[in-house]
Amino acid sequence: MTLSDADRDLVVAELGRDPTPAEEILFENLWSEHCAYRSSRPLLSAFDSEGDQVVIGPGDDAAVVALDDDTYITLGIESHNHPSYVDPYDGAATGVGGIVRDTLSMGAYPIALADCLYFGDFDREHSRYLLDGVVEGIADYGNAIGVPTVTGSTSFHENYEGNPLVNVACVGLLSADRLVTAEAQKAGNKLVLVGSSTGRDGLGGASFASEDLAEDAETEDRPAVQVGDPYTEKLLIECNEALIDEDLVESARDLGAAGLGGASSELVAKGGFGAEIDLEKVHQREPNMNAFEILLSESQERMCYEVTPENVERVQELAARFDLGSAVIGEVAEGNYVCTFDGEPVVDVPPEFLAEGAPMNDLDSVEPESAARDLPAFDLSEAFEAVVSDPNTASKRWVYRQYDHEVGLRTARRPGDDAALLDVPEADTKLAFTGGADPNWTTAAPYDGARAVAFENATNLAAKGASPLATVDCLNGGNPEKPDVYGGFKGIVDGLADMCRALSVPVVGGNVSLYNDSVSGPIPPTPTLAMVGKADGSSPGLSLSGEGDLFLVGHSGGALGGSAVLEHAGGSDAFPALPEDADAATAVETIQAVAADDATVAVHDVSHGGLAVALAEMVTDEVGADVSVDDYVSLFEETPGRVVVETTDEAALRDLVGDVPVVELGTTTDDATLSVAVDGDEAAYDAADIADLRDVLARELD
Repeated sequence: MTLSDADRDLVVAELGRDPTPAEEILFENLWSEHCAYRSSRPLLSAFDSEGDQVVIGPGDDAAVVALDDDTYITLGIESHNHPSYVDPYDGAATGVGGIVRDTLSMGAYPIALADCLYFGDFDREHSRYLLDGVVEGIADYGNAIGVPTVTGSTSFHENYEGNPLVNVACVGLLSADRLVTAEAQKAGNKLVLVGSSTGRDGLGGASFASEDLAEDAETEDRPAVQVGDPYTEKLLIECNEALIDEDLVESARDLGAAGLGGASSELVAKGGFGAEIDLEKVHQREPNMNAFEILLSESQERMCYEVTPENVERVQELAARFDLGSAVIGEVAEGNYVCTFDGEPVVDVPPEFLAEGAPMNDLDSVEPESAARDLPAFDLSEAFEAVVSDPNTASKRWVYRQYDHEVGLRTARRPGDDAALLDVPEADTKLAFTGGADPNWTTAAPYDGARAVAFENATNLAAKGASPLATVDCLNGGNPEKPDVYGGFKGIVDGLADMCRALSVPVVGGNVSLYNDSVSGPIPPTPTLAMVGKADGSSPGLSLSGEGDLFLVGHSGGALGGSAVLEHAGGSDAFPALPEDADAATAVETIQAVAADDATVAVHDVSHGGLAVALAEMVTDEVGADVSVDDYVSLFEETPGRVVVETTDEAALRDLVGDVPVVELGTTTDDATLSVAVDGDEAAYDAADIADLRDVLARELD
């Protein structure tokens, strides 16, 4: 990728001269889609990002949200899609490292990760190869740095075959007095680089992430993929804590996309300053590196700190204590962003123009059409078994068993439930954490599918007794220059924005990843969310207790569009009708109240795979269920915002739900068997049979 003629003309007009080679490649990367959001920024104003709980919203390395007056969390999400296709292990591992460093740069300690992964069809050998490498990379890096991976999602869809997605979110914890931002504070302060030495790995990673993947990407683009070292990252985490403890950091930015050039220029531009940087001061691990290699290298485990002159010595002492390299590479200054190499200026540009001057794209879009209803004839046993054993709805234990999800001693509810729960005694609360998207939903209907993604994530939190607090998004799309692709992307942005606004959940930050396109075609529009909530009361699990009766709470959408059952049985249908905004908000509030009720002994959301999968996940080796529904749409529709509730007090449940629909499903049993009746058809499966159906990932991959 090179700087386009139009962009180069803008640079020449601003500088009054031709750019130097280092300037040209710096503009190429910082004005790329990955860094400048040229096709998406015009759409992002649709999001509401404010709220009393929001301390720092979009624009910094991570968002900051208050749990109380003294306790904050950070929340961020990033994509590492192209690198994870070229090198699944290192691509995924360094995705974890990057989002953790975003957390550090705000002064926070990372306490939890979520991974949301999307691959081609599960039956393809290449998809399994990518899945295996990505999961191993996340596990090895996260486990080594001591940050638990507690929630997430894993999805399969044929259109990810040539371009998988790896979206990783991180939650951090800090007290209010430890907050740091990525905004330079004062001219004359020093810029100190701390962490690993700089090499040639990851060169041009930002521009690489802004291109469609070519057929030979797995070999030709390998130099653009970073190589991580989790043990150095762990030292960097602890060193960062020590620096914050001693109040030695004025501002900070991690070295991610566009490396030192991106981090340092954005840091000073955000504060309204320039910089004077000597690139030869950067500690390097390879000989004869030139100016643009030092500027654009995305070598991992590096931070750029703004430090007052009197604190520089102490910062370097602490770096040495943790066996980390450090170098004073320059200082915050008035005027331009200036970098010298071999005694000569190689970059001398206005920092705000570099960081914010990229022109936005004005692209054509085409909205997709809704499908008509053409339902197949269903066979109950065949449909049930196909949906429950579908890799998209089956157990993901093979994935999360490889993660250390209890390190740090905060994990109160482990992966496998609707949401993870983390103990936060500092604020006398629990933090609920969930994440994911459904490509089948947003393929069927980008706008309503994205509304459903937001609705489902909020329902996951409410089902564990939590009130949604804030969310971040990772907006993944194909080549936006294709009108149908851009139409789908616009749909997911507007859908997320409208539902999050309806639920009063501010979108406090995020990431955009476009040009996820390959010879296999564009990916589905994929709006990954990572959402957090506060759980101050009780938190029921999803497993049946055998003490109560079963009810379905929530609005039915009455359609099978985007469902797993149609993927197997064929046919078509419109996407389920979601409740109006006010009704959706009421449903989430009601589900939270039901989950907190003393008579509620189990709650589980109904979404992927519908009621059939929800019930299959709730039965245990001791407790079964006897359930009856009116028709196949009721059993397999995937309308979110609904939960199965086991309660010992039906009257109390009906009092709580008010105008939210509630349907009696049946009762629990002591025979460990799920019996389902649908319009005269019946099927029964014991817990062992269900477990075998749901264990498809482990069975095929071990």
